[in-house]
Amino acid sequence: MSDANSLAMYANNRKIADNLRDEFPYPYTLHDARTWLEFALGGNQNLLFAIEVDSKAVGGIGLIHKTDVYRKSAEIGYWLGEPYWYKGIMTESINFLVKHTFAHTEIIRIYAGVFENNIASARVLTKCGFKLESVHHQAIIKNGKIMNELIYSNLK
Repeated sequence: MSDANSLAMYANNRKIADNLRDEFPYPYTLHDARTWLEFALGGNQNLLFAIEVDSKAVGGIGLIHKTDVYRKSAEIGYWLGEPYWYKGIMTESINFLVKHTFAHTEIIRIYAGVFENNIASARVLTKCGFKLESVHHQAIIKNGKIMNELIYSNLK
């Protein structure tokens, strides 16, 4: 919980929220940070972490384990505070989480949905070994704009 103030400060950025699902709020408040931390610490099977740089929580990354016939798959999601973009931090974070997941769980497929205009996210995924698997045409509406969703996956 000591990371809540830092998470709220870095997450409260329209540029971040514009590339994430609507459930990631903007403005992002201290209450939102605490709610996310409670969920992350709640003992569920999902792997959710704050990304730390110089002992400050400056982003988040996580895997949501799927169920039923998708139980060997997990969806990865992430964000990083703008001052830390283009420094290799997200590449390192994704690589760590993928390696950890494949080594310590029964997950065999990790995938991410990327808004078509989020070129930086698509690039970091490909740097981490993810391949473009499919395009969901006109699948997303964000800020009143209909877009394609790019699905990237990494297999064990």
